[in-house]
Amino acid sequence: MAKHWLSLAAAALIGATLAAGPAAAQKKYGPGVTDKEIKIGQTNPYSGNASAYSSNGKTEAAYFAMINEQGGVNGRKIKLISLDDGYSPPKTVEHHRRLVESDEVLGVVGTMGTPTNSAIVKYMNSKSVPHIFLASGASKWGDFKSSPWTMGWYPTYRSEGNIYGAYIRDNMKDAKIAILSQNDDYGKDFVAGFKAGLGEAADKLIVKELTYEVSEPTIDSQIVTLKASGANVLFSASTAKAAAQTIKKMAYGFRNREHFETAIYFHCEASTSTGDPHDSRMNQTYIPFVHHVVPLPSLKDHVPAGI
Repeated sequence: MAKHWLSLAAAALIGATLAAGPAAAQKKYGPGVTDKEIKIGQTNPYSGNASAYSSNGKTEAAYFAMINEQGGVNGRKIKLISLDDGYSPPKTVEHHRRLVESDEVLGVVGTMGTPTNSAIVKYMNSKSVPHIFLASGASKWGDFKSSPWTMGWYPTYRSEGNIYGAYIRDNMKDAKIAILSQNDDYGKDFVAGFKAGLGEAADKLIVKELTYEVSEPTIDSQIVTLKASGANVLFSASTAKAAAQTIKKMAYGFRNREHFETAIYFHCEASTSTGDPHDSRMNQTYIPFVHHVVPLPSLKDHVPAGI
């Protein structure tokens, strides 16, 4: 999936340079393009609680390095400026102002996160700077009328949540559902889709809902509270660290006790990419999503390697 994404990004860069054909013949280029270089930017959480997603930026940098070694795009090398925003929206805004106003990039490609991209979408569109292949599945990125310069990439969180809700509604008798979600647009989109999938039965089936902040060091207390609600199904719309903690707490924390019968949906990410364009694993081990519909107590057998 990552290889396909990056191939599309390279194709978009080719399209951008070809579209400026007459201008190129006159040696007049827009921001971020010269005879020898195409400059693009992004932010990723290389530090902080969401740093598991740093694999995105490392893999993209390695891919573009490989493209450059092969001659670049129409003879131009791609320069990727990837900055650390720590998954903090204020830092995302600061860094994108730098990318647009100081570094003068052609566009922003692959910035990670729903709250982070939400913080910059108006700015990017006010500057008419391409803001594409967002590493976020928020449904808002399809609003081409108000945000014509912005384009998402992932399947929408609402559509995924809807699938899980419909599955439970149609296949799980006597379900008592607990929900854990990240307290931002990411989590809200998932939960809205999940409830839509449950349909009219949502109010009857859901017995407890809790959220967590991405900055929280642990979500153990939320899992204990959700278990105490009497739920036998857990829907967890969580990312990276919180997803790993949820899996661990459910698999090991309730040993010798009654378990949740079913765990639905964990959102995780793992990669063995070193950022080396010659690393043969670069296009093989990038896992953007890990989804689970897993009976317990065997959940420990399904924990992805590396988390």
